[in-house]
Amino acid sequence: MEEEFDYNFSEDPRFSVERYEEMIRNHDQYFFDAQVFENIIDYYIEKNDPVKALQVVGYARSQHPFAAVFLIKQAQLFIVTNQVADAFAILEKAESLEPSEADIYIIRGNLYESLERHEEALENYEKALPLAEETDDILLHIAFVYQSKGEYDSAITYLKLCLEQNMENQDALYELAFCYDVMDRQHESVQFYEQYIDKEPYSYAAWYNLGNAFTKLGLFEKAIDAYDYAILINESFTYAYFNKGNALINLDKFAEAIEVYKQTLEYESASADTYCSIGECYEKLERMDEARAYYKKAVRKDAKMGDAWFGIGVTLDFEERYFEAMRYYKRALELDNNNADYWFAIADANYKLGNLPESEEAYAKVIELNPLDVDAWLDYSSILYEQYKITAAIETIAEAIKNNPDAAELFYRMVAYLFAKGEYNEALKYLETALTTDPEKHYILFEYLPQLQENKAIVDIINRFYRI
Repeated sequence: MEEEFDYNFSEDPRFSVERYEEMIRNHDQYFFDAQVFENIIDYYIEKNDPVKALQVVGYARSQHPFAAVFLIKQAQLFIVTNQVADAFAILEKAESLEPSEADIYIIRGNLYESLERHEEALENYEKALPLAEETDDILLHIAFVYQSKGEYDSAITYLKLCLEQNMENQDALYELAFCYDVMDRQHESVQFYEQYIDKEPYSYAAWYNLGNAFTKLGLFEKAIDAYDYAILINESFTYAYFNKGNALINLDKFAEAIEVYKQTLEYESASADTYCSIGECYEKLERMDEARAYYKKAVRKDAKMGDAWFGIGVTLDFEERYFEAMRYYKRALELDNNNADYWFAIADANYKLGNLPESEEAYAKVIELNPLDVDAWLDYSSILYEQYKITAAIETIAEAIKNNPDAAELFYRMVAYLFAKGEYNEALKYLETALTTDPEKHYILFEYLPQLQENKAIVDIINRFYRI
């Protein structure tokens, strides 16, 4: 026999749950109001027990067969339990009962979005728009779909519509910044956030995104001002502190950056990134003991942080402890074998240790990974030259010039090698090219081979381009 209880909607949901669980224990059948069933379902969802929540939905549907809300709840739970086909089927039933219910199309749109069926997702979100009371989250999801399709202009349009509906939608603010960044339209990003801040001056997220846009434009002073406003509005917003620290590093204000990074530790537990950044600042200040201490803190937090292991090596290298430095460089390389900076450090350390073949191999790897690294080409060719491999040094610089045709340093080095080989006419041709590219750098030639200052032909050519 079915027993009926008249529950008040505002009752404690735990009482409803107790009555429901009593019914299950007694293998009985109580009648619950639809709102009470919703409360019980939500209780189990909050407890992260979708199986029990689905069981309640079954009872609710049997007692309230024409209530679309329970079909919608069931579809959501089927998604959580990875029963996608069942979720689609239940949503079809819900639509036949209540075709004006926006949640049906939102959930179906979410499903299609997760399956990367973009057009079907958009179709359902568009259906939901005129039916929903609040549309900012729907507009945000439409923007997500356009992002997935790589149609960033359309994504920007919908993100702006989202913010017109709800100016406090921070996800939309961040996604808009992402779209402008992907499209390399930072000036538009600045313009948008400045206009937005005129209307919402206390939006710390908008100030933060404005700071990021200024950073990407290299306007670090303006970026710092924007981050300061974000911090003033929300003093525990650690991302603003961290990015302000990064901006200060770009201005070579390392001591100030350290203080800013340390402020983040007042609001959250230290991350490996924060420790590593502090270590880098101390390294730039040539306070190597302190730098090493923070790099070590970073690797204790995250043993897979290659930059921290590398940083330890740099501090040891600075102290001319090359053999010890090598150990840490190699540890960094184990974590990222394609990092050109790590290979460069290993090449340089091997050179300092007199391990020229190993240094050669490492430099070869550097230029393979980054053929635009002019210093690596110069160092690599220099090692060859020091071992009297003059032809190989010339060939190396020729290859370097192909990859870096505007680097005057390479042409001046080629002049030195060609003179050393006795190919004077060819050397003078390269000298003219070097001087045409950048006459002020002619001193590089004399630094590398001082004896060339006595060569009248070279001096005469230089005098035509630049007064010594």
